[in-house]
Amino acid sequence: MQFEVPQPDLSKERRGNTGTPGVWLFEGEASGPTVMITALVHGNELCGAWALKDLLALGLRPRRGRLILAFCNLDAFDAFDPQHHDRSRFVDEDLNRVWQADRLSDASTLERRRAVELRPWVEQADWLLDLHSMHEPGEPLLLTGVLPRNIALARALGAPRHVIVDAGHRDGVRLRDYGRFGDPAADSLALLIECGFHGDPASCDVARDMVARVLCESGLVDTSDLPDEWLLPTLPDQRVLEVTDAVVAPSMDVSFERPWRGLETIPNKGDVIGRADGLPITAPYDDCTLIMPSLRQLRPGVTVVRLARNYIGTDSD
Repeated sequence: MQFEVPQPDLSKERRGNTGTPGVWLFEGEASGPTVMITALVHGNELCGAWALKDLLALGLRPRRGRLILAFCNLDAFDAFDPQHHDRSRFVDEDLNRVWQADRLSDASTLERRRAVELRPWVEQADWLLDLHSMHEPGEPLLLTGVLPRNIALARALGAPRHVIVDAGHRDGVRLRDYGRFGDPAADSLALLIECGFHGDPASCDVARDMVARVLCESGLVDTSDLPDEWLLPTLPDQRVLEVTDAVVAPSMDVSFERPWRGLETIPNKGDVIGRADGLPITAPYDDCTLIMPSLRQLRPGVTVVRLARNYIGTDSD
């Protein structure tokens, strides 16, 4: 897979205007929510960095509320090499798995120290949009978590086509689920978007589109404040899928039955998806959809594929 997204020059953007490197804050004249948009939680996911760089270049300021922009793992980004892009996902550990008390209180890794720097800004946010991209080529996915308020927001945004209701990772808490973002009793909103393959230029278009939709839906700006080309056409028949199972690698002995690309629907319960330690990985029910299958980051404890079915929801959704 060729990596076609150029590495942005962030020499100006990394300075920030808050005293925290890579973090920017802008305040509107009228009241409104605080919206935080994060990029480079993984150093090789460049589409979000381009979206925030382009947003800063516009000179856009919120009409209402407050806007926080954060370029997160700048040290990993500095090590980026398009020929070996997986190596710059992080420096010591995944920044998107450290958002829990025991890890934030342990400064033993660069990512934990950076999370502590970012935490005061995260804790101010009423809305969070976390911009990511994927190890493998695939359609964009909007990950909501399991809270009905986030699912409702995803539907209101109307894009991308596929919305994933997922409970998170076993190997650590994501930023999207940190603090009140994951509290059923809170009213904060948080979404994570996977914009497509890391190296696909279309991922940058998806990132800009989602930034535009969130800024408008939150009320921080009006649609007329943004360039027309930022908003992509809204696709019909948005599909919401609920993750029911995560296949976690027990060892390095994991393989797939086919070179799955993601969003394939396995027709029959018991059909073989892959193998782990010589045992079959099978579909747990009919019409089982594969979400983000990948062995590129294979190691024991890593999720290699999620299994999903059409989301039914509840009356409160």
